[in-house]
Amino acid sequence: MRLLVLGDSLTFHGPRGPLPADHPRLWPNVAASALGGHAELVAGFGWTARDAWWALTGDPRVWSLLPRTDVLVLAVGHMDTLPSPLPTFLRQGLRYLRPDGLRRHARSAYRTLQPHLSRLLGGYPVALPPHLTVRYLDSCVRSVHALQPGIRAVGMTPSVHRSPAYANVHTGRPAAERAVRSWAESAGVPLLDVPSLVGDHVRSRRGNPDGMHWGWEGHALVGAAMADLIRSVAVSHSGTAEP
Repeated sequence: MRLLVLGDSLTFHGPRGPLPADHPRLWPNVAASALGGHAELVAGFGWTARDAWWALTGDPRVWSLLPRTDVLVLAVGHMDTLPSPLPTFLRQGLRYLRPDGLRRHARSAYRTLQPHLSRLLGGYPVALPPHLTVRYLDSCVRSVHALQPGIRAVGMTPSVHRSPAYANVHTGRPAAERAVRSWAESAGVPLLDVPSLVGDHVRSRRGNPDGMHWGWEGHALVGAAMADLIRSVAVSHSGTAEP
């Protein structure tokens, strides 16, 4: 079983920080190992569903992986729900500021203000509105099926956090989950219920100290559950293919 995982930092961030994509305890590799297969991870810090779409349409390495993919795992949508007091183009544009001292000062100031603004603005605007999240998820699935109809797709509901960086504010998540669930039902894309797996792990601070990323317990839970979900999809797919 060959998995192509389009993800954010929850796919490669462990209990102490980011790790190489092939680390065996990261949940995509836990899932692939349980299925007797291999996972290819295409991911980045803060990636939203829009970034997954950009990778799918703009990264030649992804194009080369599609013919060898059995299951597309859309492991994005989590960061879409986070408070984003600055518009995305301004927030991401801080990295391009010069000279270096100005960039460091601007990023430090934003990190200081972000929790206060998240609380003040009630968690809005979010990094990517729910209607755009589902638009990009749907575009990913439709495009992959147009090129490789045999690839099955699975997704995830948005994760939870208790992050001081956002003053523990996560008011945008419920609307995003409703939108993703509605889209997934209409598109026939099975979803992994992430909060039911890692909610206690995150809220009890057993994960990464940042209050957002998962420890090995969380990765193990998500990896095992994702493998189960993919097995059920494979069985269903093979069953419908039979006369």
